[in-house]
Parts: sequence; structure tokens; C-alpha cells
Amino acid sequence: METILPLLGFVVAATVTPGPNNLMVLVSGANFGLTRTLPHIAGIAFGFPAMIVAVGLGLEVVFDVVPGLELALKYLAFVYLLWLAWRMTQAGRPETSQVRRRPLTFLEAVAFQWVNPKAWSMIFSGVTVFAAGANNQLIAVGAIAGLFGLVCLPNGVAWTLFGTAISHWLANDVWRTRFNWLMAILLVVSVLPSII
Repeated sequence: METILPLLGFVVAATVTPGPNNLMVLVSGANFGLTRTLPHIAGIAFGFPAMIVAVGLGLEVVFDVVPGLELALKYLAFVYLLWLAWRMTQAGRPETSQVRRRPLTFLEAVAFQWVNPKAWSMIFSGVTVFAAGANNQLIAVGAIAGLFGLVCLPNGVAWTLFGTAISHWLANDVWRTRFNWLMAILLVVSVLPSII
């Protein structure tokens, strides 16, 4: 595949830039640390490539057949993102035992990929540019999914470690609350270009 280097550049640029996944693991790292955030990271690294495979192998046809479905999914995704942003504002210290004060689980992170507007934009762009004209669609989609999965793991760890690194500044509950609110606002703002 002669497009492997451009594809790798696209994958890295799309993955490392701030977006819902990165902001959520940053906040999780700051509030819960790396170890408790690992299931969330693994969910991203599994869920996003699985979504790429599903879209690349035919789910895109469903959106062509049912035109309103894509718009409905977009707004449903935004509402879910608002709920996650609210949940982010409620994150407390790691030692708290309240249910809402925990990081996303593996399955929650996998499911989030399906309602992440930035993920949909990246997938449609990547599949259209790098798989549409390929001789073997299955290999092209597999390469895109595989590269995203490989890059998502270290990227998620890096964003989480950044959150962990700043967590000592967030020992004060007032500063932690302000940080969580700021990250929740940035999470919502990060997807507005995909919604509008």
C-alpha cells in the first residue's frame, strides 16, 4: 500500500489533536490516575477501529438509504456528549466511592465511539480518502483500523499521563472543580464544528 505514510500522517494528526476522547482521558488521568483510566483507553483503542471496520464494510450504505438517520445520530451523539460533559464536571477525588465518580469503563468507552461526532468525521474522511479507490477494500479498511488502534493506545496513555502530571495542582477541591468544568466546556466546544 503506497499510501501508508500519508495514512499514518492522517492517523497521527487525527488522533493526537484535542477532541472528546483525548479530553476525557486527560480529565480521567487528573481525577483517577493512569491505572484506573486504562480500561477507558483500551475501549477507545478497540471501539474506534471496530467502528472503522463497520463503516468501511458497509454501514455507510445505511446512511445513503436512510438519509435522516445520519442527522438524527449526530444530534443524539451531541446530547450524549452533553451528558458525559456533565458527568465530567461531577468527577471528584479518586478515593470517593460514589458511582458517578469513576472513570469510563471499557464498554462505555467502546460505546462512546459510536456517538462521538469527531470519530464519525475522521472515519468518513479516512475511509473515503484511503480506502475508496483501493484494489482490496478489506485490506485497506483493515490497515486504517489497525493503524488507528495502534496509535490510540500510546496517545491515550500520553494524554492520561498529562492529566496525572497536573493532578497535584488539582488537590484543592475548588481548583479541581474549575478544571473539570473547563474540560467539560472544551469537550462540548471540540465537537461543535462536527455538529454545525
